[in-house]
Amino acid sequence: MQMTVLESWTADFGYRPDLPTRELPVKWAILVDRDLPRGLQANAVACLAASVGNAVPAILGAGGADASGRAHPGLPWTGCAVLAAPAAVVRRVAAEAAAVPDLLVTDMATIAQRTNVYRDYLDELARTRSEDLAYHAVSLFGSRPDVERLTGRLPLLR
Repeated sequence: MQMTVLESWTADFGYRPDLPTRELPVKWAILVDRDLPRGLQANAVACLAASVGNAVPAILGAGGADASGRAHPGLPWTGCAVLAAPAAVVRRVAAEAAAVPDLLVTDMATIAQRTNVYRDYLDELARTRSEDLAYHAVSLFGSRPDVERLTGRLPLLR
C-alpha cells in the first residue's frame, strides 16, 4: 500500500505533549458558520472532529487516569481552535484550502445536515459539483503557517 504525502507528513510531526499548542509546528482549526443555530454548529464540529481523528489518529494523545484510578481516553494533543465566520467566508476558506498541498481539509456540506440517511447524503454529494456546495463548517489540519494564513484573523466561536 502506497503512503500518501499527507500520511507521510503526519507520521513525522511527532507527539509533543510537552509543548504549548502555540509552539507546535502543526495547527488544527475548525471554521463554522457563525449564523447557524448552536445545535447545528455543535453537530458540525463534532462530526468534523471525528473525521479528522479517523484520518489522523496520531493527533490523539495517550489516555490517563485520575487520582481515583478512573481511566480517561486520550484527547487531541494538538488542540483545536473552533472559529466562526459568515457562510461566505467558510465557503471561501474551504475552496482555498483545497488547493493547499499537505493540508487535511474535511468539511460539512449543508447537504449533510439536510439528509437523515447517510447513503442519501453520498448520493446528493455525488450529484453536486464542488463549486455548487455550501458549507456549515470546514476543518483544516496541517502546518501552522498554512492554517494560520487561511484562518489567522478569524475570531473564536463564542
